[in-house]
Amino acid sequence: MKHIKTGIRIENLHLSFGQTEVLAGIDMEIQPGEFFAFLGPSGSGKSTLLRAIAGFGPTPRGRILIGDRDVADLPPWKRNVGMVFQSYALWPHMSVRQNVAFGPEERRLPRREIGPKVEAALELVGLLHLADRMPSQLSGGQQQRVALARTIAVEPQVLLLDEPLSNLDAALRVQMRRELLALQRKLGLTTIFVTHDQEEANTTSDRMAVLDGGVIQQIGTPQELYDTPANAFVAGFLGTANILEGQCDGIRFVTRGGHVIPVAKPVANARRIVLRPQNITLQGNATEGALRGSVRHREFLGSQIRYLVETADGQIIVDTLHSSGTQPFDEGAVVGLSIDSLSAPLLS
Repeated sequence: MKHIKTGIRIENLHLSFGQTEVLAGIDMEIQPGEFFAFLGPSGSGKSTLLRAIAGFGPTPRGRILIGDRDVADLPPWKRNVGMVFQSYALWPHMSVRQNVAFGPEERRLPRREIGPKVEAALELVGLLHLADRMPSQLSGGQQQRVALARTIAVEPQVLLLDEPLSNLDAALRVQMRRELLALQRKLGLTTIFVTHDQEEANTTSDRMAVLDGGVIQQIGTPQELYDTPANAFVAGFLGTANILEGQCDGIRFVTRGGHVIPVAKPVANARRIVLRPQNITLQGNATEGALRGSVRHREFLGSQIRYLVETADGQIIVDTLHSSGTQPFDEGAVVGLSIDSLSAPLLS
């Protein structure tokens, strides 16, 4: 199947529903062949942004360039994008083969071309042997593959995925996201994946944009955003974060509770430090300079034990590796917190 790698550029995009602005000045660029994720909580604007690229909903202000063509004012069928919806939106009265053929038929392709395109798309997703079944005879994962095949069959320039894994159980979601990424790599198709699940975004995307309140908070690789968040929202949304208030004083950060934390690089006007739970070690006897606290809650998570520790700087979450035979700290135990802070981000 022929798929031309195409980039996307969005310039100063604004979109409102009535008096409510839901996208506020979006500027970004997605590289040809990139697997890109829009990540954010409910109401952040991520699905609205995806639908604006697809051409669904109100016409936004600003520019949406697919390749070199501004499509912001074009109807969906003239944009040459393919979209997989959260509900899959399969025709229940049509067979798998008929569902996949629907797009090419609507585009009035010659019948001699439609059959090979349908078979090639079903072969790609591993469902050619189920081509004559009805959607009701398929599992959730198989229905999702049909929706993908139907989209691929029209050979779009861009593939848009609106939370396509949310209707699957946890184990199948892991399997399907791996298959989805493998398919995208095979096709080299520029893909945008919308999700509120940070694990899905981290494991699939080359880069991601974190949105909140219709504004892009930060763009980067998953590791860049996790290690160097631009603000407290990104730090808290990408994994668990302890954010302590205080002040940067030279090469140390002094918390409000008076604890001194060494830092690798001072940041002028820094007022917060981000401490990840796995970068804190609990000690039965607090060594000199260690932050002291008492265990308020303990959770067994299988490979980890998560503690909630009350300190002079508030409650701090600590994750420790679990190994058989080790004795966890009891609730109420007084502990010391040793902090590996040299890579801890500082925020203004």
